[in-house]
Amino acid sequence: MKRSIISACLALLAVTLNAADARTDQAATGKFEAGKGTFLLDGQPYIVKAAELHYPRIPRPYWDQRIKMCKALGMNTICLYVFWNAHESEPDKFDFTGQNDLREFVRLCQANDMKVILRPGPYVCAEWEMGGLPWWLLKNKDICLREDDPYFMDRVDRFQQAVATQVGDLTIDKGGPIIMVQVENEYGSYGINKPYVALIRDMLRKNFGEDVTLFQCDWASNFTDNGLDDLIWTMNFGTGADIDQQFSRLKELRPDSPLMCSEYWSGWFDKWGGAHETRPADQMIAGLDEMLSKGISFSLYMTHGGTNWGHWAGANSPGYAPDVTSYDYDAPISESGQTTPKYWELRKTLAKYMDGRKQAKVPATIKPISIPAFDFTEVAPLFSNLSDPKSNTDIKTMEEYDQGFGSILYRTTLPELPSGALLTVNEAHDFAQIFVDGKYIGKLDRRNGEKELMIPASKKGAQLDILVEAMGRINFGRAIKDFKGITDNVTLTVKDDGHTWVNNLKNWQVYNIPDEYDAYVSFGEFFPLGTFSAGDDGRLPRGVYRGTFNIKGKPSDTFLDMSNWGKGLVYVNGHPIGRFWEIGPQQTLYMPGCWLRKGENEILVFDIVGPRKATIQGLDKHLLNELRLPGQLHRSEGDSLCISMLTPDLSSPMPEGNGWKEFRMPTPKQGRYAYLSFCTMNDPKRKISISEIQLTDSSDKPIPCDTWRIIYADSEDTNGNHTADKLIDLQESTYWSSTGQNAYRQTVVFDLGSKREINGLRILPRMEPAAPEAPDSINLHVDDKLHISNTPSRQ
Repeated sequence: MKRSIISACLALLAVTLNAADARTDQAATGKFEAGKGTFLLDGQPYIVKAAELHYPRIPRPYWDQRIKMCKALGMNTICLYVFWNAHESEPDKFDFTGQNDLREFVRLCQANDMKVILRPGPYVCAEWEMGGLPWWLLKNKDICLREDDPYFMDRVDRFQQAVATQVGDLTIDKGGPIIMVQVENEYGSYGINKPYVALIRDMLRKNFGEDVTLFQCDWASNFTDNGLDDLIWTMNFGTGADIDQQFSRLKELRPDSPLMCSEYWSGWFDKWGGAHETRPADQMIAGLDEMLSKGISFSLYMTHGGTNWGHWAGANSPGYAPDVTSYDYDAPISESGQTTPKYWELRKTLAKYMDGRKQAKVPATIKPISIPAFDFTEVAPLFSNLSDPKSNTDIKTMEEYDQGFGSILYRTTLPELPSGALLTVNEAHDFAQIFVDGKYIGKLDRRNGEKELMIPASKKGAQLDILVEAMGRINFGRAIKDFKGITDNVTLTVKDDGHTWVNNLKNWQVYNIPDEYDAYVSFGEFFPLGTFSAGDDGRLPRGVYRGTFNIKGKPSDTFLDMSNWGKGLVYVNGHPIGRFWEIGPQQTLYMPGCWLRKGENEILVFDIVGPRKATIQGLDKHLLNELRLPGQLHRSEGDSLCISMLTPDLSSPMPEGNGWKEFRMPTPKQGRYAYLSFCTMNDPKRKISISEIQLTDSSDKPIPCDTWRIIYADSEDTNGNHTADKLIDLQESTYWSSTGQNAYRQTVVFDLGSKREINGLRILPRMEPAAPEAPDSINLHVDDKLHISNTPSRQ
């Protein structure tokens, strides 16, 4: 009898607890919508103050603390991307656990009384590998990404269904915190295709329900290209922009629409080989203050950037500019979750907009620790631990071998060669090292457009090795269809007795080296490090280095100093920590204390170049701005531009004000090189700044600049990261600036890659009010000849 009573009581308690859980999961339903000039939450005016956070970039044990830090600023919403490739590493194998637990992150936001804006792509950009698209889509070589390609759309739908299964019941109309869901992402920077955007809209409505509030974001210059009538339109722009100008067109078209900057860029991302990017705190805060005073909603991108763990960092385009591991972004909350001066200044400003409520208390931050230097004890050299090869007559990409990330070694034999033979690799994605009979010959760096080098005389049958490391796939623009490995062919060009012959090399042995912990830990035979000495270049062998380090007290965050190492990836206790590259600017890797343990910790380093010293220490601060390359100028020492005697094909005053300025040439002109000069009239020391340029064809459409190179610039500001490549980086918030040297004219020379017919020119001044530092006039000359002296190699 007693057991029956106890059982009944336990059953009643279980029902009560389940009911409590159900009440927690199904809070009172609400409504979020666009009202007249404002958003409405349950019928009341609501200004969105969103903090952009990306849960895969933050260690899961720190999620709650980071959300609380955003709330303490005075934010009321968390805005987040959903990275498709992180959740579906293989077709139909979805992972929403651990670091990928989207539902738990959204529930933590709700527990902290924060609303959520969900951005499920399928494309997200975000300086993330392939913009969030999974690499395995490229196994279908003919796929059309971000278009209504049947295979692509089928895969998108499956992914969106999986996302909706996780959080579809957490929209505000069902009692959850999700107030809006984004349709695609900045599609105007990719193309014009309203039917495709409409298909994504319909897919989200099917999967999330008809009551979900949908919006789309783009730039002020292109949002009408793909804007759908039944969606909310929001703008993206950065610190310092003229806010009224950014919303002027939207207010013309929709005078009653609520206004929102869905990405207000607090800083910027870093690329390997470039200086660390920063943005002034006062400009960021002034812009937010202005928007809030005018009732404009915003999302601060990024409020906390976090880290591109493992191989998740992407690459920018045009050209190829791979992103570093750190996604610090110069945000108010640093990469490791520390408050910055920006944080406290922003908190002070947002305190004015709390509607009489007090800001939440700032949670405690984690104090970083130092770890004494430790030496590695063993190494598995790369070339003596290769797996069994695959054989193919012709070159194949990494994807064709069912490999998404890591490195790949192509091996074949050479014919007898005289000295001066030219090896051409079309194209190595992304960093190739060339060896003949095991001897290092040189490297080909995709960042610099390098495709060829001379190889020494060799006997017939000499072994040619091409080791290619895949870095991040391009995440922006039309070049996101970014295959890895060698993507075309390898040729030898030999000149002998006045004759030239080209040999397309065949019969390849291919060795796959995937970026996976299990692959590295079982890489092959490890040898004591003391059995190896540094080579002539001062480096130890390429390969996998294994070691341990001890933490005596309580583990905490630290920063692994990689300044002794060459180029590669790091794993600690099985966690992928990220890429390192000695060129900088990043020299440390953020190591979260929650992934360390008291006592012994394992570390693996795969270095494809080889360290100068196999030693690491943990620092108590990061090193994000230590660049080891020579100057970033787009000119060589001794270069001299010789165009003073050339007649411009286009000459025009520069109209005043913000926004794109359009110029048409009197007569179309063909040529490979474009010489664009920006001129001042009265002050030769005045700086000149321009955000973007476009050359247009006979249809007045912009000519794609994916393959362009800037080969000369009179002047460029390297201290402020305003180098000439910013003219064609497709980012309207970045800009090229001269240094204010003593010259009335500043010229930049573009190599278009091949002869093109030019019909016109479009120029975008800076986004700040009144377009500061705009030139007084411009000249354009198009030519097939390169008028730069002392540079025969450029031809």
